[in-house]
Amino acid sequence: MLNFKNYTLKELKKLVVDMELEPYRANQLAYWLYKNPVDSFMDMTNLPKSLRDEFEKSCQLFSLNISDVLQSLDGTKKVLFETDEGDYVESVLIPDGERLTLCVSTQIGCRMGCRFCLTGHQKFKRNLTPAEIVDQVILAQRIGDSRITNIVVMGMGEPLDNYHNVVKALSLITHPDALGYSYRKVTLSTVGLIPELKDLITKGPKVTLSYSLNAPNPEKRRSIMPIENRHPMMEVLRLLAEKTKHWRKPPTFEYVLLRGFNDSVGDAKELARLLKKLRCKVNLIPFNPWEGCPFERPEEKRVLAFQEVLIEAGFSTFIRKSRGQDILAACGQLRWRYKM
Repeated sequence: MLNFKNYTLKELKKLVVDMELEPYRANQLAYWLYKNPVDSFMDMTNLPKSLRDEFEKSCQLFSLNISDVLQSLDGTKKVLFETDEGDYVESVLIPDGERLTLCVSTQIGCRMGCRFCLTGHQKFKRNLTPAEIVDQVILAQRIGDSRITNIVVMGMGEPLDNYHNVVKALSLITHPDALGYSYRKVTLSTVGLIPELKDLITKGPKVTLSYSLNAPNPEKRRSIMPIENRHPMMEVLRLLAEKTKHWRKPPTFEYVLLRGFNDSVGDAKELARLLKKLRCKVNLIPFNPWEGCPFERPEEKRVLAFQEVLIEAGFSTFIRKSRGQDILAACGQLRWRYKM
């Protein structure tokens, strides 16, 4: 069935004209899809009833259904969505004071195979459509106790491995006539697929970038992230240094700390040398364990010592709080084979 959310607003206007409708119908549709989302085409009251009837029969309003909501002891909510085919995808709502962040997924499973990530361990099934990505935002908003203020595209899947659909979704998330989020409030996290990353930086919708680094050198990174063989971190760092040096909001480097592997003071000093010419901030993520993974979470004193080295080297360095671990909602714990 036709789903209007699979089209950018520019494409939607062309589609409406191709359907031999008045061009302004695209603006009316966009209002009911994004500004004031309704549950039925029949609720789009400024459209003719005959047109509403036609859309109700031939078009799909939502591409996902909320199947379950799990709430953590810390207030984090994991939203389980079911697709039309009966597959599952997860999003996470993270409250933090006046902020409410939604972690959005872009694929069912993942092809990247990072050894510390549960989603990658369960392999890849398919890409999500633009509508399925955007609907996570629209439907999750109904569950939150306040308005979603920030969106992080770092749930299940590698966003740049689903590049064209993700770019369409981002254009709808950030367009003032659609969901209207500022690019400063939308962060995309990637392991660094170089052609797509370059295209996003130079041509795509503007977003805040986060690079999943996780090691102080290529050798260590290669042993936990197979993507290093095809898209070397040194090439990604050169690209970011060249293209983002004048950005008002520089990229963030994500670094998952794995006990006894990449969490020593020596690793921190090597990382500081690696990043010394880059404008960036660093997010440290103590590993969130899951059953069957060979890695362990580092002790807090090692995490703090690692952070201290980077701060002394002049980097804004933050330790990400682990939220929702009791419901497998923390970073690296999302899965598509759902178990109650």
